[in-house]
Amino acid sequence: MSISPITHTRPAIHSARIPDTIPSYTPTGDEIALFEFACKNRLPILIKGPTGCGKTRFVEHMAARLARPLYTVSCHDDLSASDLIGRHLIDASGTYWTDGPLTEAVRHGGICYLDEIVEARKDTTVVLHSLSDERRILPIDRTGEILEAPPEFMLVVSYNPGYQHLLKGLKPSTRQRFVSLAFDFPDAQREVTIVVNETGIDPAIAKRLVTLANALRSTADHDLEEAPGTRLIVGAAKLIVSGCDPQLACRAAIIECLSDEPEITQSLMIVVLAIFGH
Repeated sequence: MSISPITHTRPAIHSARIPDTIPSYTPTGDEIALFEFACKNRLPILIKGPTGCGKTRFVEHMAARLARPLYTVSCHDDLSASDLIGRHLIDASGTYWTDGPLTEAVRHGGICYLDEIVEARKDTTVVLHSLSDERRILPIDRTGEILEAPPEFMLVVSYNPGYQHLLKGLKPSTRQRFVSLAFDFPDAQREVTIVVNETGIDPAIAKRLVTLANALRSTADHDLEEAPGTRLIVGAAKLIVSGCDPQLACRAAIIECLSDEPEITQSLMIVVLAIFGH
């Protein structure tokens, strides 16, 4: 079916703006400097690390720090190239083109962040190749445009190596186009500081929450699909600060989020009771 001529265009719905304040972020190494060096040299970045270790917060922090609009896309199995680039739509006025978030970021010099890139279809990630090498261009076949990325544009992708397997991983032809940053959970003292700063919780309770998380992480490979991230600890801390019983907060915000198996959740609650028992 042929597409009728474009009669008008509309702004994309994936608008982004520079936040008024810089989101808090506690560095664990040289990631801030490396991100800034990559940005200066117009190099794309790949961030790898477990769920809840701060990858997204780091990107939000850097976008605000560099005063760049941020376009975030949560990748999934049904994500198509059109979802990133844009598509033709039809309304009473005729056919119009609307940009996808990737195109918007290229046009306006923003940061496009593709979260969990390995979840996207392989044919979707191919569209990133011309943007992630020295060409830095985005061909839009449907409109005949070839957009040249301005110096302010930056491509950032992330994924969780714990989910990677034979059928779901980055091709070397894609992976080797990026500067890679490896993230992990922060050390105990730094994680306590993060939880306190995020929630205002008493440091002594924050320390017990981090102790719980590290105890659960040590057994994650055996009993759990995924170790508890800092995000879960912060959630539990917020519940406690609002007056929730610590054991109930840990069960709801941490334990039940890790497994649906009653036997496993019961065994994990034993650890909670050992740390928060009266």
